[in-house]
Amino acid sequence: MATQPVPSASSAPDEIWFTRCPVPTATGLAYKLGWLTEEFAAEGIPVRTLQESTPEIALRHYDHRLPTLIREGGNILAFAARAQGEPTKLVGLTWIEESQVILVRPDSGITDAKHLNGKRLALPGWTDHEIPSHIRGTSIGRGMSLLGYKGALHTAGLTFDDVELVEVDGTIRNIGGAGRDSQPGRGSLNKLWAIDALVAGEVDAVYVKGASALDGAREAGVVVGIDLDALPNRSSRVNNGTPRPITVHQSLIDDHFDYLVRFLESTLRAADWAAQNVARVHEILQSETRGSVEAVTQAYGAEFHKTLHPTLDAERLALFDQQKKALGLFGFLERDFALADWVDPRPLQAAYERLERSR
Repeated sequence: MATQPVPSASSAPDEIWFTRCPVPTATGLAYKLGWLTEEFAAEGIPVRTLQESTPEIALRHYDHRLPTLIREGGNILAFAARAQGEPTKLVGLTWIEESQVILVRPDSGITDAKHLNGKRLALPGWTDHEIPSHIRGTSIGRGMSLLGYKGALHTAGLTFDDVELVEVDGTIRNIGGAGRDSQPGRGSLNKLWAIDALVAGEVDAVYVKGASALDGAREAGVVVGIDLDALPNRSSRVNNGTPRPITVHQSLIDDHFDYLVRFLESTLRAADWAAQNVARVHEILQSETRGSVEAVTQAYGAEFHKTLHPTLDAERLALFDQQKKALGLFGFLERDFALADWVDPRPLQAAYERLERSR
């Protein structure tokens, strides 16, 4: 990966957009604390989040077609956008354990990955999308389920040949019985999971992740059969959010480099703050993750607030490449591309240097 020179000039953008998924992120914390808004207020540059925008703008979380967007979100969409030709760059990776589990009925007897042998596993179908190629990237529930099952089966010496995948409705619906489909990127307590098929006895196991899914499991009366977070090998937990990428448009690097660095520095300060303020972090995350206090604590563990800093270290990049290969094998990428060509370490390196100078 060749090192490129840092841009010598940087013009001010008209506005800065960012988006994040409903999980713990330093970006979300920096925004909730008001630091992102404060950083650019003197120059009159608004910082806007897709989560509080119109449905039309919110869809840019999915395809990244917004030049001043900084996206800290699931990697399936990020990989798909790049494979579909969007000129994005990978500028950081985080790793947050986010309660990846396989749910079962209480009387199933499934308490270990080896018990999946011969069982029916729920597989959300491909999503409908007006742009045919985007079906791949937006079929998040399908992708996460395949990867979650793959990690579990591998630990027991099993493969997909040893189970039956049962395709179920992959529509995003509200947990809690609101009965209304949610707009992509909006709404509360959304799930991509077929818990209803599990309750009805149509399948024996369902992969889910995150705080709101644990709330949904409790409401439905199903239990955790296999806790993927308890598996000793981190590669068994590689999935949509592990590692979680921070991506930007090439034009944001080329034209507004200094502003991108300042944005990233604000999130690094938020990651530093989080390590010392766990109670306040839990309070903020109730709205960020759309989960209860109990679910947030269960989903992310006791130490997550100390590990929110992004890096581009060799281990995370290797795990990220593992994810890219799996998504290609499962048919989620329009075309392959070299991971090294996607990575640009300069903005994050400059942000860390700027933070160190301010201390």
